[in-house]
Order: sequence, then structure tokens, then C-alpha cells
Amino acid sequence: MQKKWYGKSFRLGMIGGGQLGRMFIQEAINFDVQVYVMDPDPNAPCKESASLFTIGNILDYQSVLDFGLDKDVITVEMENINIEALEELERRGKKVFPQSKVLRIIQDKGIQKEFYRENNIPTADFYLLNNISEIKEYVHLFPLMQKLRKGGYDGKGVQAIRNEEDVKIGFDSPSIIEKMVPFEKELSVIVARNEKGETITYPAVECEFNPEANLVEFLFAPASIDEKTELNARELAVQIIEKLEMVGILAVEFFLLKDGSLLVNEIAPRPHNSGHHTIECNVTSQFEQHLRSILNLPLGSTKIIQKGVMINLLGEKGFEGSAIYEGLEEIIAYEGVYVHLYGKEYTKPFRKMGHITIGNSSLEEAKTIALKIQKTIKIIA
Repeated sequence: MQKKWYGKSFRLGMIGGGQLGRMFIQEAINFDVQVYVMDPDPNAPCKESASLFTIGNILDYQSVLDFGLDKDVITVEMENINIEALEELERRGKKVFPQSKVLRIIQDKGIQKEFYRENNIPTADFYLLNNISEIKEYVHLFPLMQKLRKGGYDGKGVQAIRNEEDVKIGFDSPSIIEKMVPFEKELSVIVARNEKGETITYPAVECEFNPEANLVEFLFAPASIDEKTELNARELAVQIIEKLEMVGILAVEFFLLKDGSLLVNEIAPRPHNSGHHTIECNVTSQFEQHLRSILNLPLGSTKIIQKGVMINLLGEKGFEGSAIYEGLEEIIAYEGVYVHLYGKEYTKPFRKMGHITIGNSSLEEAKTIALKIQKTIKIIA
């Protein structure tokens, strides 16, 4: 008799225990799914909410293998983990979603870009570098964006190289360089796929980035784009997840160009910062959708309940230590404001400490409230 996916006997393992995992567990509790977490940080956001929390090195082969051996399904909260251990777990009959072959493609931005090229998925022209000295062959293409092939996250591992003077701040490691794209907007689409091969997409959202931290500062849902662009973005997202044969949830980031065409920037095989608004603004949150997809359940409706703006709560510059949230009580007095604090005791400049979603029937009204909130709340120490 096949084991049920709910109840005490079913063990879902999650590698990585940050804020994404914390929000995932909050949804899993509603389904009575037991989530077991491994993370190297003894104070990771998932520590208090996991069915069992294990401190372990997610880059270590044996630690990841041992963690997964008694789990029924294994999922991940981040890409930067030991792939070889996941491959061995799959060989031993464990279900790993997203699959190790998908993570191997996405973990390396060079392989990821080559995947787009091989599958005729539109993306910016790119070149592979072994070290920074090789950039001299591409000076005629300035300005460029340089991205580390491995290990980049939350705006780290990305550097603008606008001229020869900037070369000295470039990464002297395996990386890709891309011609800077003169885009009109940055968009994102979340797509999910289960083992049956069923897929579903969320409406596209629009992202505004903090230029200093290279992190999303505002997210607007839905994006202010025409129907053709919306359809194109969602079709490309489905095309990518199907080409990957991936099970799980995938965030696809796009550049929208002046001529209306789209270029895929990057993809993330997990719940994503550009989908946090779905908790309050859509019928099914991205976290519940991820759970549904990896358990091979029917995928949930992605219909919009209300329009929304999301603000990332980032640690203020010049402060490091125990977090103090200035203005928190003032901003929760606004109607339609939903606060999510990630349980991180210590703040530092630009660290993601939480997010706020502002829901409203009018996107313009939500934007007005969001600007007031951004000016009011500060995370200091």
C-alpha cells in the first residue's frame, strides 16, 4: 500500500532552512505534512517550525546523503548544495524535486545560458570567462554585466563592467559576461509542474531593483504590460520548465525590451522573492503550489484575489547587530498591509529581514501606501 503524503509517517526533507523554507513550512502545516530541514546555521529561520531541524553542511556529500536516506521526498530551498549526493539519492530510489539534473544546469550560470541557446529560448548574448584577464577580448562590447558562474545569490556575484577602469573590480573567477540590455522593465513569471506533467503559471509581475544592493525593492502585481507580452512570458516559462522536465516551482526572470520582445535573464528552481505576494494576492500561494507540485497533487488556481505591491525589508546601511524594527506598529495600522518577518535575530546592511505585501483593489492605491511604508519602516540595530 502506497504511503499517504500527509500525517506522521510521511517525511518530506528540505535542504536549506532560510525564509523561503519557513514560509513553505507554514503552508505544509495546513496539509499536515511533516517537513524535516537541514541547514548549516543553528539559528536558521526554519529552526523553530521544522518537524525536526538538523544542523549540517549542505555542500558536504555525506551530510546530504545521510539526511536524505530516510525521507520519502527531498526538496531544496536553494541551488548551492551538493548535487552528487542528490544524484546518489535518486539512484537509491528517492524522489528529489527539483531533480539533480535540473539543479546541475541552474547551479552554473554558464550551463544555464547554454541551455537557453540550445533550446532556442531568447536570452542576451553571452561569453564565458575563466578569469578576468580574458575580458580584454571583449572591451569593444562595453558596457557589460559580469556574473559568477557559481555561488551568486541576493545580488551578490554580479558586477557591472562599464569601461576598462571597472575591470579592476571584476571577478577573477569563472564567470559569464553579457552585453548590457537596454530593457524597459524587469518581469517575472512563476510556473509549476507536477510529476503528471501538468503545468500552471502565475500572472507576470514587475520588479524594481535597489541599484546599490541589486535586490528587488518593489514588486508590482500584476505587471503593467499588454496581453501579448503577458501571454508570451507565460508561454516561455512553460516552455522552459517542460524542456527541463522539472518537477516543482520555477521562477523565470525576463527583460522586456523597447520593441516588446522578451529575453530570459535567469531562472530559480524554488519559491522566489518575486512570488511572495501570492500568499495574499492569489488563490494559491507559490509555497502551497511548490508543495502540491512535488507531491504530485492537483495544481492550485493562480487567479488574482487582489492586486498588490511587495516591499523587501532590508537591513539599513550602517547598522549591524540585534534587529530593531522602527515604525513597525505605525505601518500595520494601514488597511491591507501584511507583514512577514523572517525570524532573523541579527541585521546587517541589505540583509533580507522580511517583506511586506500591500493588497488593494487598485494597484495605484497599493503603490501609494507602499511608498509611505517604505519611508516609515527602518531596520536598525
